[in-house]
Amino acid sequence: MVKNSFISVISQEEKEENRGSVEFQIFSFTNRLRRLTSHLELHRKDYLSQRGLQKILGKRQRLLAYLSKKNRVRYKELINLLDIREPKTR
Repeated sequence: MVKNSFISVISQEEKEENRGSVEFQIFSFTNRLRRLTSHLELHRKDYLSQRGLQKILGKRQRLLAYLSKKNRVRYKELINLLDIREPKTR
């Protein structure tokens, strides 16, 4: 199995005190998405993992939408920090 190391953007002290914050949840969902994506590159027919990936992606999209409505500046900073695309608006 291939192990990927993900860079921790948030320091250990911030992790301990801000586990419930929207930014931390989006950060942890992003790390889980990246791990699942690398897993699915090796195991293409793992449909349960694909479903889990889609569920986590939906949760992250809802949290990003919430953050963009509440605080646009923090939203933009987080998008740039995690290097993810801004979702399309309808």
